[in-house]
Amino acid sequence: RACVAAGLTFIGPSPEVLETFGDKGKARTLAEAVGVPIVTGTGGASDLEHIKAFFGGLPKGAAMMIKAIAGGGGRGMRIVREAGEIDAAFAACQREAQAAFGNNAVYAERLIEKARHIEVQVAGDGTHVVAVGERDCSLQRRNQKIVEIAPAPNLDEATRKKLHAASVKLCEAVAYRSVGTVEFLLDAASGDFAFIETNARLQVEHTITEEVTGIDLVRTQFELAAGKTLSAL
Repeated sequence: RACVAAGLTFIGPSPEVLETFGDKGKARTLAEAVGVPIVTGTGGASDLEHIKAFFGGLPKGAAMMIKAIAGGGGRGMRIVREAGEIDAAFAACQREAQAAFGNNAVYAERLIEKARHIEVQVAGDGTHVVAVGERDCSLQRRNQKIVEIAPAPNLDEATRKKLHAASVKLCEAVAYRSVGTVEFLLDAASGDFAFIETNARLQVEHTITEEVTGIDLVRTQFELAAGKTLSAL
């Protein structure tokens, strides 16, 4: 917003897009509105009683994940398998979220026990969006990605196309301009996928996609900010 006020071009998405995708509750609401599947959850920022009620409504034996509304990087997240764990997990997530992001708001989602973490690289010119391949970042430690593989191995073509299409639909709904990453969980048991968040920025792992596609995503980001269309790149 400071760049806009000063008449400068910020190389990245608009303030409005950053605000939407920077709040996981707002991002989930948008995804649901445009027909992109989401993980069953409490929606936006939730208090302790709301989260307890959500857990109580899950099928017997199901678990949930309490997550920070803001930020990422594995901070402000806890798995809950028993009702007696909720109070401590809720408090811990709030503390971590406040310390890391300056925002202690949290929400809850049903835990997908055997999930692959697939992220789709996108680029948009403010009107059109394209998917520039995907990466598998399922190998993690403490919710931090350790290994990324592009393209995602053992991913059937039909699912790949659906993931790409969902990413494009979500980002075109906000007139996305710049590059970014749309992240999903793919249920290994059912084959269903669900949106979890959008990183409205260039991620460190973008270089893997560059290696397999030959596209310079950093240059692309600059050119999109300068007003070029995808068709002109």
